[in-house]
Amino acid sequence: MAIRWPLLVRRTHKWLALAVGVQALLWTLTGMYMVAVHIDIIHGDHLVRAPAATPVDVASLVAPSRIVAAAPGTSEVRFQRLLDRPVWRAETPDGARLYDAVTGAPLPALSKFQIEEQARRIYAGEGKIVATRLLDIAPVEMQARKPPYWQVEFEGWNRPTLYLSPTTGELISRRHALWRVFDFAWMLHIMDYDERSDVNNPLLRVVTWSTFAMALTGAWLLIWSFPRRKRKKA
Repeated sequence: MAIRWPLLVRRTHKWLALAVGVQALLWTLTGMYMVAVHIDIIHGDHLVRAPAATPVDVASLVAPSRIVAAAPGTSEVRFQRLLDRPVWRAETPDGARLYDAVTGAPLPALSKFQIEEQARRIYAGEGKIVATRLLDIAPVEMQARKPPYWQVEFEGWNRPTLYLSPTTGELISRRHALWRVFDFAWMLHIMDYDERSDVNNPLLRVVTWSTFAMALTGAWLLIWSFPRRKRKKA
């Protein structure tokens, strides 16, 4: 039985178009959103105010070498402020630790009250805090960051949320509604429905090659549709 190539190619093209058509539409819509909204807005730069520069009386501070001696294995000591308090931030084998820069005493983990005060200083908006939680399990929007950390949510239509370190009070990340929409659109765009980060996953490769095959069969049908001159009989 002879193969009817036009019919076979037409059916292949039809089923490929049906299979990848929805994903092609999602690629278009999600791509439009990711281009339309400026990346700085997605990153939430507008949610955080720049820290104010404050002079420091170096003579009143303990030497960094004292912090290194108190925490063996420290790889770095950096000066910073926590709620107007001068502190040394030490990178120890067990993670970042804070030490009072005047006395050299280690500081305990921050309380809920201190975290909320720190969040208010960081946040550039005017909304009030509506929820503060110490998380031991990472939410979907923070899968790349290992807990624990504090989640501080402010009021507002876009649900601005800051994530702070429980030991140093430093800003880990910020999230808001437009970022969450972007994250969902990115998941649909790259077709990684688990970690939302693998841009070369098997499902995406299958659909991409299926789309390429659909284009090839469509081109073949287009060429086939042109009338052909019949050769004259000798």
